[in-house]
Amino acid sequence: MTLVGRTAAIGTLDQALADCVAGRPRTVLVEGPTGCGKSALLHALLELASAGEALALCAAGSPAERGTPYGVLRQLAGSARGLALDGTDRVCGTPPRAETMQALCAELRELSERTPLVLCVDDVQYADDESLAFLQYLARSVRAGRLLLVVTDSLHHEAGDPAFTTELMRQPAFRRIRLDRLSRADTRALAEGRGRGGGARALHEISGGNPLLLRALLDEAGGAGGDEIAPVPGGSFAQAVRACLHRTGPTAAAVAQAVALLRTADSAEEAAELLELSPAAVRQGLSALAAAGLVDGVRLRHPAVRDAVLSGLATADLIALHRRAALLLRRWGRPATEAAGHLQAAAAHRHTRWTASAAETELLCEAAEARLAADDGRPALRLLELAHQVCEDDRQRNVIEARLAQITWRFDPAAAERRLAGPLAALRSGLLDGEPAQPLSQLLLMQSRLTEAAELLGDRDEEDDEQGVSPLDLVIDTGATTAERLLRSATLTEATLTAVVQAVRSLLLCDQPERAVPWSRTLLEDAERRGAPGWAAVFATLHAQALLRIGDLAGASSFAGRALEALPEGGGGTFRYAALAVLVGAHSAMGHYTEASRQCDRPLPHGLLDSLHGLAFLRARGLHHLTGNQPQAALTDFMAIGRIMQSRGIDRPAFLPWRSDAAQALQRLGKPQQAERLVLQQLALPDARRPWVRGLSLHRRALSVGSSRQRISLLEQAVDELHRSGDRLATAQAMADLGQTMQADGNAPMKGTATTRAAWSLARQCGATALCKEILPDAPLSDPAPERIVEPGPERPETRLSSSEQRVATLAAQGLTNREISTKLYLTVSTVEQHLTKVYRKLRINGRAGLPIDLALGAVQAGK
Repeated sequence: MTLVGRTAAIGTLDQALADCVAGRPRTVLVEGPTGCGKSALLHALLELASAGEALALCAAGSPAERGTPYGVLRQLAGSARGLALDGTDRVCGTPPRAETMQALCAELRELSERTPLVLCVDDVQYADDESLAFLQYLARSVRAGRLLLVVTDSLHHEAGDPAFTTELMRQPAFRRIRLDRLSRADTRALAEGRGRGGGARALHEISGGNPLLLRALLDEAGGAGGDEIAPVPGGSFAQAVRACLHRTGPTAAAVAQAVALLRTADSAEEAAELLELSPAAVRQGLSALAAAGLVDGVRLRHPAVRDAVLSGLATADLIALHRRAALLLRRWGRPATEAAGHLQAAAAHRHTRWTASAAETELLCEAAEARLAADDGRPALRLLELAHQVCEDDRQRNVIEARLAQITWRFDPAAAERRLAGPLAALRSGLLDGEPAQPLSQLLLMQSRLTEAAELLGDRDEEDDEQGVSPLDLVIDTGATTAERLLRSATLTEATLTAVVQAVRSLLLCDQPERAVPWSRTLLEDAERRGAPGWAAVFATLHAQALLRIGDLAGASSFAGRALEALPEGGGGTFRYAALAVLVGAHSAMGHYTEASRQCDRPLPHGLLDSLHGLAFLRARGLHHLTGNQPQAALTDFMAIGRIMQSRGIDRPAFLPWRSDAAQALQRLGKPQQAERLVLQQLALPDARRPWVRGLSLHRRALSVGSSRQRISLLEQAVDELHRSGDRLATAQAMADLGQTMQADGNAPMKGTATTRAAWSLARQCGATALCKEILPDAPLSDPAPERIVEPGPERPETRLSSSEQRVATLAAQGLTNREISTKLYLTVSTVEQHLTKVYRKLRINGRAGLPIDLALGAVQAGK
């Protein structure tokens, strides 16, 4: 039998056997780490003995039989192939005595005179004490004869008897063979013999040169193939690893489990504390593992070794070890995330339920906050979900769930909304104290559930409650300067999310939509970059709302769709309806009636109208009903909004001007007096000082009065206010009514025509196909749209219009001919033409069709 790397050892045994045959007895001790071929070497010796016609008596120690007196000796006698050793019964029947052992030794010597005798005992470290005593006596007493005693012993094994080895070493006929792991060259030779020479390096790295592990790897790899060597989970290699652990003893096996669990053993003291063993015992176990090649330094050699070690643990024991490791690691100063990883590993065994201690729950929460501080939202969520799962304290579970709701907003607003029910109920029942009220109220504000948020904050903000200040009031009444100051200073986190969102809403609601556009876009990009789709949906919705207000209907539709795409399928909760409201408004204004109707026809979920998102959707649906010539259905929606807002103390037309909306529906129904009554009520509210609310109100009031002169005056004011508010679509609607009123009045038909044309052009720039068809039904929409409004910048003096050029351009934008302009301004026609040429060049336009809408607006404002 050829054993790679064992030539010297076989030579030593061959010589010992030759000495035995020549009548010189020998004792040989074969030592080596677990799995390094001691048993294989014995088999090689047996082949040599058989070839030389020697008689071999064999036995093997076993942990299970170590307590059986004379167990090994009986095995030796039983392998004598029918030869009777009478002395065996006498020895095994009594406690060890010199005369009985002497008689058996004499019998063996007599047997060896007839044939050379080879006694082999494998794994002598497991031999019973009585058999060891006889083997010592035999080695000591046999000075002549053809007898060879060979025993194998595992190095670093805790079960070994040092006295036995010492006694053997004292004998003059003693020989010692030390087996080590295979070298790289030996590994390559063995691999090449199996057709896997290309993978020799990997084979050595994984096995460490341990022959048992190496052969298991080769068995898994099969015949000739590529260089890749990959241990199979649960395969031959894993079984060989577990066999090594079993044979190194329970302490070394436990140390291997500790190292596998901790992934490293920085000190024997740490592993000792985890295992509740002495550091000396742990160091001995580490030495045995290192000798067997299972560890490299203080780490297990390969992930497959780690998996095999841990797979040998019972589930309950593995869970207990993980839980103990978690708290110990944190006590040793390791990061909370590393320590909590062990609790996550313990929880991965889903069929075994366990309950966390207070310390374990605290560790999971601490690790979650650490993950969150590193902007790792999903790992933080998983840690808190586990804390909630294994915690049995009801109060703590609700605190954790409130925090879960906050973090869940990053990914799924609907899931965050669902998580609120438990903590809210616990807070109202008194199970929770007031501490979680603030974050819970912030989440309710994110969902626009203002009434519930105000209730939670009522005890904390009694002064504000007495003054009737609602959360919506705070958003609307925050000035643009204050809102932008917050946006410039705040970093987007769970703690600041609500404040940041409310600041952007403030810009929208204080008639500064053009300032909300870049902020919402920047925040959207930040959320997307950080992998927070829930946040991205929030800021995409705010961006869409800002674009809708400034009249970018296509952009509003696109970003509202983007918000919905960021939400999980079927998710979003009530928040989804904020984006749907924008989508309905944009599609309806663009003339996409089928798509807008499809969104409006969806059933309203329970509780939707408890939030402002639901009310905004109801308004969008009502405005779509107006576009579709269903004023009664629109009126029903608008009045429902009014009842809800009034009943909850949040009647702020700066957010939802339901009275002017209802007035429009009433005007369509032929009820101008009722319409005017609602408009006058709205004008009497404090929000009527805001340009948007005042402009919408004046527009509706103008259409309720009978006097043409009064109507024109009111419409001119409405156009001015709406232009100041930044709402381009509402401005175009008011301009269209103003132009038509001027044309019908007869006093300024040219100005009316110009205003109508300007309204159509502005509506076209917004993409409001429905309004364009309403203003000028026969005007073609297929021509390229005019360029966006160009305003001369003070930083470019060459683009500024002189006062003369401004006057000429303004009249041209109203639709006056060159001759009419010359007559009105007392200029020659040639001078008018020269001024217009300069205007076209400075504004980079091709002619009258490209004159900015603001010039026409300026004319409207100047005519007041």
